Amino acid sequence: METPHVIVVPYPAQGHVIPMLELSQLLVKHGIKVTCVNTEFNHHRVVSSSSSDIGEVVNMVSIPDGLEPWVDRTEMGKLSEAITRVMPGELQALITTLNRDQCPKIGCVIADWSMAWALDVAEGMGLRRAVFCPAAAATLALCFAIPKLVGDGSINDNGQASKKKMIRVSPNIPPTISNELLWASVGNEATQKIIFHMFADGARSIIKSAEFMICNSSPDLEPGAFSMLPQLKPIGPLLASNRLGKSAGYFWPEDSSCLAWLDQQPPNSVVYVAFGSFTVLDPTQFEELALGLQLTNRPFLWVVREDIIRAAGGGGGGAFPAAGFVEGKVVAWAPQQQVLSHPSVACFVTHCGWNSTIEGISNGVPFLCWPYFAEQFTNRNYICDEWKVGLGLSKDGNGIISRWELKEKVEAVLGDGGFRERALSLGGKIMDGVKNGGTSHSNFTSFIQWIKKINGHV
Repeated sequence: METPHVIVVPYPAQGHVIPMLELSQLLVKHGIKVTCVNTEFNHHRVVSSSSSDIGEVVNMVSIPDGLEPWVDRTEMGKLSEAITRVMPGELQALITTLNRDQCPKIGCVIADWSMAWALDVAEGMGLRRAVFCPAAAATLALCFAIPKLVGDGSINDNGQASKKKMIRVSPNIPPTISNELLWASVGNEATQKIIFHMFADGARSIIKSAEFMICNSSPDLEPGAFSMLPQLKPIGPLLASNRLGKSAGYFWPEDSSCLAWLDQQPPNSVVYVAFGSFTVLDPTQFEELALGLQLTNRPFLWVVREDIIRAAGGGGGGAFPAAGFVEGKVVAWAPQQQVLSHPSVACFVTHCGWNSTIEGISNGVPFLCWPYFAEQFTNRNYICDEWKVGLGLSKDGNGIISRWELKEKVEAVLGDGGFRERALSLGGKIMDGVKNGGTSHSNFTSFIQWIKKINGHV
């Protein structure tokens, strides 16, 4: 019998590529060949930045995303329009070529939930189909609820609410303010409309075409969301530590010097600050954050991407205070899973991306929440209101999170041992779930068996 061969299609963003490659490496570990399809733009970034041997484990290939090389891929409206226009045909052509030139032939497509059009391509080619949600299950529940929300007048046909109000898709899922909905904070009105319809269309494709649905989450994190979507099976958290390997999928080279620096810090002392791959700050906010870190009078590790400052044309170093900035370490990109598992880390100032959220929870680290866009507001609601493992950071009348706000909240979250206790307890539960006999482990085993049945292995 042929080895099962699946093709995986992540959305072209850092927070989607990393968990898809975690999933891919687990599939390979269980005897399945995996071909990962990145966009041409991101393919080189992933391969050249990876500190792992990902190319020796997963077959890494690429197709065009439909945009010229110089176009800013953080302009999500342009990117999403181009993807849906160009990539379906490119994916079909790629699968046809691979099945003609390689063995074993591809039998299944695993699509990121934000690339659900790939399920339609797979169905048209007679391939089996699974969808992978790398975000919280609550985000997918929201997308599935779009017809209901439109029908009851909560939002209009373009995803907009007539006024600011609370939106609740289920009594068991935290409510969301209408201007913080998944698609409502991703740019201007035109971009929001594009993203809303991408999610609405994607939900329809998933409902119509997906034969198996998996999610990088845990029933201990989101019991309400999984009760609402019993067909969605949690298999997370997907972490490199679960398979004794290295993370892959980063768009920037990791600066591992921060690990040696952490070794020199006292236990439970370091404020770790990282905002993912999309967040940008204006120079005023950047400097206020720097001054706030000084005021905490604690060692800090701060990830400062070269493009983190809006309209600064590159590196953020020029925004640092001129003197006295000596207690911390600044890196361009960090090996985050290793950082969060380090005993010197006391708390995590985060944009609340889902990868960062589950990596922090898995290591029992309390949070200070600074969401930027998309589903990050939902994740903050989980962290602060449901799990009670962190505090939100509030903006002042000028829309700035002040140095004093940061200092006060750092002191509050570290001065109350309950935050860490709850984080450690919840982290222990979700890590137990991926062990033999846990719910996530059992769901993943069922998924492996389903894939292998495609080729008659089980």
